[in-house]
Amino acid sequence: MVNESFRTGLSFGLTSGIITTLGLMVGLNAGTSSKMVVIGGILTIAIADAFSDALGIHISQESEAEHTAKEIWQATFATFLAKFAFASAFIIPVLLLPLVAAVIVSVFAGLVVLGIASFIIAKNEKEKPIKVIAEHLAVAIAVVIVANYVGEWISRVF
Repeated sequence: MVNESFRTGLSFGLTSGIITTLGLMVGLNAGTSSKMVVIGGILTIAIADAFSDALGIHISQESEAEHTAKEIWQATFATFLAKFAFASAFIIPVLLLPLVAAVIVSVFAGLVVLGIASFIIAKNEKEKPIKVIAEHLAVAIAVVIVANYVGEWISRVF
């Protein structure tokens, strides 16, 4: 059974890895239409943001003064691993498909995985899955839409 610290890091890393990477991909695609730029962005998120999020979880857990050092490091490691793995996974469609198709496939796949994770969270918390799933997907979709418009705006202005 997965302990609470590892589950915290895993769920945070998964969510952040999906939403951050999709927003970045959509925005960079809209702004540049460049595979190289999108791949560079994904790798940057997978590495730099995974470390950043892991440190954020680490400091957050330390500041609560409720966790053992082992629990803090479990959450830290799980956050890094999940963020790195989920963000990096989005490179696969970009390498295999034309960029626009890769972005569409990535958005769809990311929303499906986020929906499944939201369903599991809702069941564990004994909440209505549809409410939790809708809430989480709404945020992810909002990020994708805003990132697309920002990318388009940047491509017109610069």
